[in-house]
Amino acid sequence: MRFGITVSASLLALGLTSCGGNTPAPSPDDPSVETPEEIPLEVAPFDPDEPRSGGTTTVFHTGPEAFVQPIANITVERKSRFLLGEANFEVDWIPAPASQRDRDGLGPLFHATSCLACHVANGRGAPVTGNTKAPASLLVRLSVPGTGPHGEPVPEPTYGDQFQPRSIDGVPSEGQVQVTYESLPAMPLQGAAGVTLQAPRYTLVELGYGPLAPDVRLSPRIAQPMVGLGLLAAIPDATLLAWADPDDRDGNGIRGRPNRVWSAKEGREVLGRFGWKANQPDLEHQAAGALLGDMGLTSTLFPQTPCTPAQPRCQQGATGGEPEVDAANLASLSDYSHLIAVPARRGADREDVRTGKAAFLRAGCDRCHRPTTTTSELPGFPELSHQRIWPYTDLLLHDLGEALADGRADHLATGSEWRTPPLWGLGLTATVNGHTRLLHDGRARSVLEAILWHGGEARASREAVQRMSPKERAALLTFLDSL
Repeated sequence: MRFGITVSASLLALGLTSCGGNTPAPSPDDPSVETPEEIPLEVAPFDPDEPRSGGTTTVFHTGPEAFVQPIANITVERKSRFLLGEANFEVDWIPAPASQRDRDGLGPLFHATSCLACHVANGRGAPVTGNTKAPASLLVRLSVPGTGPHGEPVPEPTYGDQFQPRSIDGVPSEGQVQVTYESLPAMPLQGAAGVTLQAPRYTLVELGYGPLAPDVRLSPRIAQPMVGLGLLAAIPDATLLAWADPDDRDGNGIRGRPNRVWSAKEGREVLGRFGWKANQPDLEHQAAGALLGDMGLTSTLFPQTPCTPAQPRCQQGATGGEPEVDAANLASLSDYSHLIAVPARRGADREDVRTGKAAFLRAGCDRCHRPTTTTSELPGFPELSHQRIWPYTDLLLHDLGEALADGRADHLATGSEWRTPPLWGLGLTATVNGHTRLLHDGRARSVLEAILWHGGEARASREAVQRMSPKERAALLTFLDSL
């Protein structure tokens, strides 16, 4: 059986037609009025703190293992906790019953056998690149319209809240994900050839439990980098609330707002800051949610199996205990997530990089990708506290337009809103993971493509990049590669 949904992107969705008073994007033949080649480009000042993106936690690694380093100011005692968490992060879980009682309980339905399978080298996942089944690093969230008791999405009644392509013996898998791409008309750039974007189409095939609900919402997601998560956890709520401007009081077109999600640990609503839609409140919830959603492993935080009533053989599958991941192992994964270091910037003081920084600021990219802030006291993690950091994010939700919309609400996040992803480590993606795929489903094949997909609140910044002279645009990309 097949079910297909298109993540559509049209010229109208990308804002390339004049509609409702909007100004059309420039054609490649338009004369440059912003940054002609003969006028020297602005060079932004250099802040001596910039190279240390994570403050004193920063490490100076630029090779394939750049994202697997512990923070630089880690203590000997904390290092042992980091290594224990790393071992739990990398280990393969197996079906129960098994002789390794602390590693059994996988499934019955699952997406991957380890955290590492999705977060290869703690880096960025990649989507399908040919006519093949989706890799472990790309998953598909499912829901139907409505909200749960705490504002969360309502799971699809037969398949739950995540599509599972794998299963243990004796239990049918849910099916497979196939991806095809449609080439769109070229996006124009001032003084250069246009860029052809590729819009993905996701089809769920070989369905193991019958048809999906006709009003199902699909949201494909690739794994995000693990660097600097503890520092993001240490940014105070007050900072995020001060950055928020849901009513656009300053009139700059940017309406960032925080997501508010349910904390199972605290039994109350709190600010969300992790995940593509800021739908996780902290790293312990993030880890427990991934254990349950990706590997079918229950924990002290989420003790209920995700099998639905339409999946009796899943419900009857063997378990590895109640819960399958005890409090100590969950805590070790949380510790590990907190203590992964951010690599230092490369060439932050170079003139070409600073020229690109000026272009970044001039285009208004910093209105969402806020360059710097200071962490507050994070209980249990003194190394992460009171650090000046350079994550290039506000951790807020922003409407990026219909071209990137998945149509799936998540707590307060609408179907077209996404959390601003941090940019630190961006330039090392190719070195660490061997690709440069970006955005929530990896559709962008380069940084420039990722920029050109931006609409909604980011449309003005995207159009500013389109209007840049080739020289200024190249400087911008050089700057982003230095992060």
